[in-house]
Amino acid sequence: MDLSLNVLGEDLKPCSTSPVTGFFRDGCCNTGDADTGKHTVCCIMTNEFLAFSKYIGNDLSTPRPEFGFDGLKEGDRWCLCVDRWLQAHQEDAAPHIVLESTHQNALETVPLGVLKRKAVDIN
Repeated sequence: MDLSLNVLGEDLKPCSTSPVTGFFRDGCCNTGDADTGKHTVCCIMTNEFLAFSKYIGNDLSTPRPEFGFDGLKEGDRWCLCVDRWLQAHQEDAAPHIVLESTHQNALETVPLGVLKRKAVDIN
């Protein structure tokens, strides 16, 4: 697993434990060599993004009990693949993000200034 720092250079904060998220299902947007999808962006789901994601073939809203997945709904936090977030951003459908819970590796794909424009303060 890569060093767990967020995009602000601080300790990575949890994204969500309900639903449990993260490539490692540890509630954080941790990443490492095994995480080829780069699940590094802590997002707050919106109906717009969930519809966009389903439209492009990644249905995150439909429950999949065979995988222990209840489906996401608006307001849920989820560690999203950075490339998917950028794609949604380019289509004006990106969900808001939590900077404190977004892994620093996201900066390899998206500049901090772009992330900050979609950031929300959860404190």
